[in-house]
This record gives sequence, structure tokens and C-alpha cells, in this order.
Amino acid sequence: MDADVRSSGQPSPDPDDVSADATVLRMLLGAQLRRLREAAGVSTEEAGYEIRASRSKISRMETGRVRFKVRDVQDLITLYGLTEGPQRSEVLDLATRSSAPDWWARYGDILPGWFETYLGLESVAVSIRSFEVQFVPGLFQTEDYARAVTRLGHRAAPAEEIERRVALRARRQDLLTRPAPPHVWSVIDEAVLRRPSGGAAVMRAQLRRLTEAAELPHVTLQVVPFDRGGHAGASGAFSILRFAEADLPDVVFIEQLTSAVYLDQRADVEHYLEVADQLSGEALTPADTLRFIERVAKEI
Repeated sequence: MDADVRSSGQPSPDPDDVSADATVLRMLLGAQLRRLREAAGVSTEEAGYEIRASRSKISRMETGRVRFKVRDVQDLITLYGLTEGPQRSEVLDLATRSSAPDWWARYGDILPGWFETYLGLESVAVSIRSFEVQFVPGLFQTEDYARAVTRLGHRAAPAEEIERRVALRARRQDLLTRPAPPHVWSVIDEAVLRRPSGGAAVMRAQLRRLTEAAELPHVTLQVVPFDRGGHAGASGAFSILRFAEADLPDVVFIEQLTSAVYLDQRADVEHYLEVADQLSGEALTPADTLRFIERVAKEI
């Protein structure tokens, strides 16, 4: 679809692009607030007290993982000594512009807050590295496979809710075909291919989808086969997201049953990057991975 062109000569963003921009703005604003707080010598506890919030809320604000109330930003930068001048105006303008709704807001009734955070990070990442031990990565799932997996975790949910969850997962996959998509590098355990979620027909279609995804120029897919024995990813699945903006640190995402862990301390990220590199070295090459998946599909 052709995009409209504004006077700047750049394509005008569609609503989804705007929401991705808002995510970046929240993260940049959070980084600015952290620098201002540290320069003023204000603790996170003191900052939280100023806006009637907890220390953890300040931490989430400073990593851009929550929406900002302009009033809270006003109170915080006043506390930090930024009481007037162009810098104050710029910070408050950033707070206003970062409040644009995200595309996934329409799924708010089924989305836990901790996963909304991930969607925001995923939408603006330039690189996503992941390791999976049980299920096909969400960005590569067919609707039938996603439906089968979703039912496992929501056995009592009505059919309408299941379909909304499947639609959400399918909507996430648009980032693979958007202009300037992220580089997605996924390593999966052979168990992912062998676990018959949804039955034989669903799995054959899912494996075809995997091979199609692997042929995209910005996707790297590798499998760690059983015959390699134990591997560096024995502790479980994780994702590492990297961003273009220098102010935004890499983030490690570890999903749990009812919550998630987000790590952005450099030592933690470096450890997971090392594990990701080890897994890539232990896995089949991308070319051998394609042949391996095709062989497994024939065995189903």
C-alpha cells in the first residue's frame, strides 16, 4: 500500500508506526528522567514520595515501561531542579507526545501489564535474539498452532477470548513484513519441532511456516538437535532485544507463568549474549536447519 507523503518528504506514519514511536519516546523520556534525578542527587525513594508512587514505579518510569502522566513528570523535574527554561519545555513536550495509544490497547482486556511492556520493546527493537525450548517462537506461529498453544494455558477461556488471543499473536507478526523490520535470530531446541501441538496436520503446516520464515533475509533460524546432548540453554527460554537509540540499553526478557523478568544491567545482558552465542555455535547452521525441519515434517 502506498503511503501518504508529508511536506517533510517522509512517509506519514500509520497508527501502528505512531504507537511504536510513542514507545521509543517513553523510553527516551525515562532515560532523561533518570539522568536528571541522578544529577540532582535524588533517590528513587524520594522521587516516588514526590508523586505518591513506589520506588519500583520510578524504576519502571525510568526504563520507559509505563505510561507517563504529564503531572507526574512536571512534579519530578521540578524536584530535580528543572523549574524553567527550554529544557523543561522539551521534557514536558516529550511526555505529551509519548502518550499516544499503542495498537495493542484494543486487546487490553486480555493483556497482562508485564506483556504489554514486551510488546512495546518488541515493536521498536532493531534486533531480537531468542531461544525456545518448548514452543515455536510467537513471531513464526501459524494461527492453528497458536490456537492450540493458547488453549493449553487458558483451558477455561471461552472461544471468543481464544480467538482474540490468536489475533493478537498474528498481529505481532506484522513487524516481520514492515519496512525496516528487525533482525530476528531464533535458536530452538529440537523438542519444539517434535512436540505435536494441535495434531499432525497443524504441525506440518507449522513446520512449513518455519521454513518460509527462515528464508526471509532478516530472519536467522537454527535448531539444536537432540544428538548434541546438553546445551547452554538448559535454564530455559529467553529473548534479547536491542535498540537503535544509544540511550536505550539492551533488554533480556524471561517469561514466567504469570509474570516476566526484564534485565537491562550490562553484566546480565552480557551473560545472556554469551549464552546466545554458545547456543548458536552448538546449533545446526541455518542451511542445515532448513533441511532438518523438512526431514522432521516428512516424519510426522
